[in-house]
Amino acid sequence: MGVFVQQFYDADSEKVVDGDSYSVAIKDSIHMAGYPTQAGCRALEHVAPAMNDAAVVKRLFAANCRLIGKTNMHELAYGMTGVNEWTGTPVNALFPDYIPGGSSSGSAVAVAAGMVDFSLGTDTGGSIRVPAACCGVYGLKPTYGRISRQGVLPEQSTLDCVGPFASTISTLIAAMEIVDPSFRASDASDLSHFKVGLADVDANDEIVKAVSDCILSSGVPFQKVALPSLKAAFNAGMDLINRETWSAFSELEGNPKLGRDVKERLTAASKTTDEAITQAEIVRVGFTAEVDQLLEKVDFIVLPTLPHYPMSIAEANSGKTDLTISSLVRPFNLSGHPALSIPLMASSNRPVGMQLVGAKGSDELLCELARLMSPFISEKKHPNKNSAGF
Repeated sequence: MGVFVQQFYDADSEKVVDGDSYSVAIKDSIHMAGYPTQAGCRALEHVAPAMNDAAVVKRLFAANCRLIGKTNMHELAYGMTGVNEWTGTPVNALFPDYIPGGSSSGSAVAVAAGMVDFSLGTDTGGSIRVPAACCGVYGLKPTYGRISRQGVLPEQSTLDCVGPFASTISTLIAAMEIVDPSFRASDASDLSHFKVGLADVDANDEIVKAVSDCILSSGVPFQKVALPSLKAAFNAGMDLINRETWSAFSELEGNPKLGRDVKERLTAASKTTDEAITQAEIVRVGFTAEVDQLLEKVDFIVLPTLPHYPMSIAEANSGKTDLTISSLVRPFNLSGHPALSIPLMASSNRPVGMQLVGAKGSDELLCELARLMSPFISEKKHPNKNSAGF
C-alpha cells in the first residue's frame, strides 16, 4: 500500500481547500471514527472501526482541515526502519535508497513527497524525529503531555507524544496552532536573543560537521556542552518502552500474523524485569534534572538527530535492524522535553537532522528558533509524487 493504508481523498486534487485550510494525513495509530486503527499490524486486520475521533482529529476537523488519509507505519509503532511487509514500505521520497525511518514512516513520506501540507505522527522513542531526519522534513516531539493522546495507541504511555511533520517550519508552526489550543507562535526578532548549547555526542564526523556548520553560519551564540547521562537515558528509555509495549500488546505474543522483527522484540520485552524498570525510573529523574540544569545555562541544546546515516532500504528488507539510530533522540522521550528535528544535508548528499531541545513548555520558542535559522537551511525540492510509493 505504500504511504496510505486508508485514503479518503486524492492527494493530488485535494491538497488545499482554501487559504486557511490544510490537507493532512494522520498515522494509523490515531483513531478516526468509522475507520479501523490497525497500527500497521496484520494481527489487527479485523479490528472494529473506531467509535470516536481522537482529540487531535477533532482539532483538525474544527480547523476545517481536509484529512487525506491514514498513513502507514512500522508495526505497532515498535521499530525504527519503517519497513512493513504487510502494508508495504513507503519509499523515502527524497532519499529513495534509504529507509524512510520509523515508526511514523508514512507520515514523514507523505510530507516529503508533497502529498499533504502536514501530517501527524507519534514519538515514543524518536518515531517522529527519526523519520523526519531520514526523509528530509521537519518533525516535532512536543513537551510530553502538551498535546492530548486521547484516542491514540497505545492508550497508556509515559513516553509517547503526538506531533507534526511539515516541509517548512512555518507550516509546522501552523500545525501546532491547530492541534494544541495553548500554542501561541512566538515572535523573537533575531538569533542574538538566543544562546544554545552545542552538545558533544558520539556521532558520525560528517553529521557533526553539518550540524556545527549550520550553527556557525547562522551566527546564533553558542557554547559547547555535555550530556553525561545520555547513554544511560537511552538504555532506560529502551527498558520503559519494552515494558509499556508489552503491557499494551501482550495478547498478541505468539500471533502468527506478527512481523518477524516485532514478534522477536515483543517476546524480548516480556522479559523486562521490575528491577530494570525501577532503575530506569531513577535514571529518568536524574537525566531530567541534568537537562533542566543545562537549560538554565542555555536556552536550547543542539545535537544531531541521528548518530549515523540511515541504513539502506536493501539492508532493511534483508532483515537488518538498527535501534541505535535512536540513541540521540530517545533520551528526550524519557525526560519529556520538547525536541525538534530540522532537515540538513551532508556534504555527501545524504540526510542529516539537527535536533533542538528546549525546556518543558518552550515549544513555541523552540519553533521560533528554527524559523529564524531557516534561511541557513537549504530547501529540498519535492520529487514527483508517483515516486513515493503512492
